[in-house]
Amino acid sequence: MVNKRLIINEKWCKGCGICVAFCPKQVLVLKKGKVTKANPDACIKCGQCEQRCPDYAIYLEKVEEGQRSLRHGRHRRRYAVLRRIPHHALHRDR
Repeated sequence: MVNKRLIINEKWCKGCGICVAFCPKQVLVLKKGKVTKANPDACIKCGQCEQRCPDYAIYLEKVEEGQRSLRHGRHRRRYAVLRRIPHHALHRDR
């Protein structure tokens, strides 16, 4: 069984409040200029906060039962795409 948990990277959060505004269950609040979980048990893991965050500071992490979680997995994949070598650079004449 795959579960999800809500992860907030406070270092990346700039406190814009977009995720708070889009949360349908009012799970998130702004405190001291950063987003925090006010009521984590009410989270339905819909992903609205993850989709709306412009800084990728909040996301849902997949955790399989009996397995350790890989922190920042979503962000690791995103950065790998950003570092990809352009196709034209691989096929140029030498």
